[in-house]
Amino acid sequence: MLSERSKLKAFQEKIFKYYAQNARIFPWRRTTNAYHILVSEIMLQQTQTDRVVPKYRAFLRLFPTWKALAQAQTAEVITAWQGLGYNRRALNLKRCAEKIYLEHKGKMPQERKALESLPGIGPYTAGALLCFAFKKWEPLIETNIRRAFIHEFFQEQELIHDREIIEVLTKTLTCSQNHTEQACEEARCAAHWFYALMDYGAYLGKTLRTANNPNKKSRHYTRQSKFEGSHRQVRGAILRYLTHNGSTKSSELYEKINVAEAQIKKALKELEAEGFLTIGKTLRLI
Repeated sequence: MLSERSKLKAFQEKIFKYYAQNARIFPWRRTTNAYHILVSEIMLQQTQTDRVVPKYRAFLRLFPTWKALAQAQTAEVITAWQGLGYNRRALNLKRCAEKIYLEHKGKMPQERKALESLPGIGPYTAGALLCFAFKKWEPLIETNIRRAFIHEFFQEQELIHDREIIEVLTKTLTCSQNHTEQACEEARCAAHWFYALMDYGAYLGKTLRTANNPNKKSRHYTRQSKFEGSHRQVRGAILRYLTHNGSTKSSELYEKINVAEAQIKKALKELEAEGFLTIGKTLRLI
C-alpha cells in the first residue's frame, strides 16, 4: 500500500505529465509583471479564458501601467471593460490601481494581508498574485483546482469544504518545495504547479459529463445565475448606454431600456452609490 507521500508524488507526476503535453498558452502566463497578472486575474473572475484573452491585450494597450489606469476616467475603464460583464470588477481594478500608485509608489505589496486590503482582492486573488508574480508557494484554490483535487482525492465524499482540499493541497506544496526556484528547473516552480492543476481541472470539466462534475460535491458549489432578464442585465444596459451616448437624461434612459422604470431607478441608485455615475439633471459616468 502506498504511503501518503508516495500518493502525493504520484499525483504530482500525473499532473505535470498532463501539463507537459497539454499546457494551455495564455499571455499572462508569460510574465511576472504584477500589474499584468492582476488585470488577468480580475478579468478571469467569472469569465471564460477565450473571452478574456483579447480584452486583456486591448486593456493593457489602453492602460499599460498602474499610473495609466489610476489616472484614467471611470468612463474610459468601463468602456474598455464592455463585453466582460460584472462591471464592478472594472471599478475595483481601477481603485486598486489608484491605491497601489498613490499609497505604494506603484509597487504591489507582497504580503497577503496587505493584498487582501485592496479593492476586489480576496484570498484566491491574493494567493495567485503571490504565486504568479512573486513565485511564492502559497495555497490557492479556484474552480479548476477544486475540481482536480475532488476528482483525485475525494471521490467518495460529499459536501467537501475547501479547508479539506487546502489541507491536501498544502501537502503537495510541501512535497513540491524540493523543487524551489533556486534548485530546480523552471517547470517545477510554484506558478507552473498551479497552472498545471488548473489545466488538468479544466480538462476534467470538459471531459466529464455535467452530472459527474466533481465540483458538485463541494460545499461551496453554486450555479451561476441566469443573465437574461436579471437585475445585473439592467445595470449592464445602463452602463453600456451611458458609455455610448454620454450624459443622458433619466427620461431618455427609461424610454431606451425596456424594463420597468422602478427597476431602472433602483439600478441607478446602486450604480451611484458604488461610484459608477452621478445623478443630477442628467446621468453621467464619473
